[in-house]
Order: sequence, then structure tokens, then C-alpha cells
Amino acid sequence: MEHVRRLLFALGVFFAATLVFSLMRRGQEGYGLLNLLHGESPAANSFTTNAAPKLNMDDVKTLAAISDESARLSAAVLPSVVSVNTRTLRRGEMAWHPFFGIVKGQSQVVPGLGSGAIISKEGHVITNYHVIANVNEVIITTNDNKQYPARILGASVERDIALLKIEDKRTDFPALAFGNSDLAKVGQMVFAVGNPFGLTGTVTQGILSARDRHISDGLLDYLQTDTVINPGNSGGPLINIRGEILGINVAIYRGDENVRAWQGIGLAVPSNSAKKVVDAILAQSKGGPAPATPGIGYVGLVLSDEPVIIDTGLGGAARFGAFVTALDPNSPAVLSGLAPGDVVTSLNGINFDKPARLLEMIRELTPGSIAKLTMIRNGRQQELTITVGRRPDQQQ
Repeated sequence: MEHVRRLLFALGVFFAATLVFSLMRRGQEGYGLLNLLHGESPAANSFTTNAAPKLNMDDVKTLAAISDESARLSAAVLPSVVSVNTRTLRRGEMAWHPFFGIVKGQSQVVPGLGSGAIISKEGHVITNYHVIANVNEVIITTNDNKQYPARILGASVERDIALLKIEDKRTDFPALAFGNSDLAKVGQMVFAVGNPFGLTGTVTQGILSARDRHISDGLLDYLQTDTVINPGNSGGPLINIRGEILGINVAIYRGDENVRAWQGIGLAVPSNSAKKVVDAILAQSKGGPAPATPGIGYVGLVLSDEPVIIDTGLGGAARFGAFVTALDPNSPAVLSGLAPGDVVTSLNGINFDKPARLLEMIRELTPGSIAKLTMIRNGRQQELTITVGRRPDQQQ
């Protein structure tokens, strides 16, 4: 009898609690115990998407055109950009063993990776010298994953440019043309194409951040870009919006030596300088006279990056000069008598339109040759004779 009373009490408590709970949930949404007791099935969860985009193509006509043209440019350029895979045999070192005497360690094959651009229908490829320096084998992998052996035709260590030739009889390789880097403008859109970290066919976009970064014949000039450039991009092309090679990507700036990733500053060899190296290598390979290696001539000038306009009188053609801001100590320019404040107007009788062009002309000179500089000092024109030297970083 006691058990019956306890059971009835428990049932009473249950129903009282159910009544209180139902009164509290009255008007509230959702599926609960009362719905279950009433035999109701839970409703399916709702998931409604917005089928229409936030904006239509008429709202972003300019962005849509830029996006389409960027994709079209990438598709046109990618077939001409290649992976430069290298293998270097590292011979084992000789060592003394107390039981076996002199023993030789095991040789190792060290792989390397860079990028390059096809610049002729016959399969000539331009890349960085440091990509192929001292390697035993070069394999070119094209954008369609075909592999070809390649030989090294020549290189300029100073400009870090090398020319390769794909060993194949094809005469229909997709080639890129060189653009005129002298016409490059700061702020223009550029694209870096290559194989960063071995990720083939990578395209990154940015702008040309600066040019003629070093206005001195003691340092080479580079194009500066904020386009993402990482290890593996070396030797790949910097492309303008016409699909022309504006530069050859050579390095990334590292403000922190412990950081090997992109930090917003990439450097590229200007296309005009790279093309001169290619022309010199081709001339030598055809048995012609060896042109002077670009980038070696040096007299020790540091110039203002803005040209000086020379007053030639009424009716005279405009002439330009380069203002000397400093001279390298003990340089050929100092020994010749040139001084800061002088304005150089010609080299060997040849005029120029900007200081960067004068430095380029100096670098084209052969060390040991004699050059004549025409300059203006205190309003009077003078001529100096200079013995051309070799850049300090290239001294033997």
C-alpha cells in the first residue's frame, strides 16, 4: 500500500511539473517535450541562401574588365615561363680513418630550382646566373609539364643574367619579347611570373615601386616592385600589361635576415640591361667579336637622379647634364680632377638625356680604356680624360 501511495505521489509531481513547464513555454517557438507528448514531429532546419550576388556586372564594369584582362594576360604569358631545374654533384670529402686510412665520403646530388622565360622560337631561355652557377645538369620544364635538357650558352656574373638553349629541334616555342625598361614608369602595373617554392605557373600582381634605385656607376641599377617575389622566382620575368619582359626578377629585400619570405620589396634587372647581356652572348656564340661585358666599366660617379637642362641659347637644341653629388674615394673620377658640383654633359662626345643613361654608358666601357668627359664647372666647359676602372665589387 505504501508503494502505491509513493507511485501516485510521483505521478502527481510529474504532471504538476509538466503543467507548470507548459504554462512557462506558452507562446515560445521551438520544439520541446510538450510537442513530443502531443505527437508532433520536429520541423526540418531552415537553410536559405541568397541566390543573387550583391552586385551585378553593370555595377563593376571597370573592375570586371581589369579582372578579365588580367586573366587574359596571364594565360598569354604562362606558356613562355619555365622551371629551371638543376643538379649539382657534390663530391664526398676526403678524411683520415684510424683503421682504414684515407677514405672518401659519399658523393651527393644537390637539386636546385629557379625560373626562366623563353625568348626565342628556337628555345633560348633567359634566367639568373646564380640559378645555374656551377651546376652539372640543367633541365627545363615547360608550362605543359614537358621536360628538355638544356645547355648554358653564356652568362654575365655582374648582371646575374644567363642564357640557356633547350636541346630540341622545335622552332615553335612560345617566346616573350623584351619591353623597353627605359620607358617604365613608377606606379605602372606589373606581374611577376615564376615558380616560388616550386609552385609552378604562379602569377602575382603589383606595381613598379621605383626605378634607377642606385644612381651610381659603382652599383648596378634595378627595378623595384611590390609584386610578391619569393625563393624560386629567381630568373622569372617581370611582365608589363603588354605581355613584354620589363625585367628579370633577381632578388627580394630582407630587412630581417631570419625572414626568407616576401617583405614588399622585390628587385629585377631592367630588360634593356638583360637584353644587352643576351646580345653579347649570342654574338660570341656566332663567332663574332666579344662585346664588352655590360656592367663592368667604372669611374666612381654618384649623380643626382634629375637631369640638368643646359642653356644652349636661342634656337639651340635642348641639352642635358648630370649633376655630380659625390665621388667614390680614390676613384678614376677623383684622379682625373672631377669634383662634386660639376655637371657632366657628354661621354666620348655622346650626349645623354638623363643621368641613368650616362651611368649605363660608363658601365659599357671596357676597364683600362680611355674616356673623355665633357663637363661644366663655374659656368665654363672643360674636358677631362679618365682611365676607366673596374667596379669595386668586381675586382679580381
